[in-house]
Amino acid sequence: MKDDAKKPDLVVFNEETQKYDASIKPYGTSSSSPVIKPLNTASWKNDGIQRVNKQLKSKFDEVKKEYESLMEKFQYNDLIYNAKFSFEPIFGENYHLYNNKNGEPFLSIIEPSQCSFEYLGSFRLNTDKMWEKIES
Repeated sequence: MKDDAKKPDLVVFNEETQKYDASIKPYGTSSSSPVIKPLNTASWKNDGIQRVNKQLKSKFDEVKKEYESLMEKFQYNDLIYNAKFSFEPIFGENYHLYNNKNGEPFLSIIEPSQCSFEYLGSFRLNTDKMWEKIES
């Protein structure tokens, strides 16, 4: 026969199993049990926050640097593809970008030492048709 009366709070009775299970609890269940005091976790949290912030900042800086590099590549590829040239560039060859007298960019095979126009940079065309800046 099932006892439907609610047990007092100090009695540890499991309603699901219908058993007294105070002895298998991972904590003290009587009023004479030691007090459970929460640990001071402030230093642990602060250390964790500092480590996470440092890691996230590092990752952010890495992504920002990659973004800036991609934007630079996009800008000079956009500039070259909008520049004037009357030849089909060959993959792997070096080309030089200049501004003409009207300030319009044009692509040439002439070396900067042999040209009097405003020199903007030297580039090489990859097989994926992306221009790569050549550092002098």
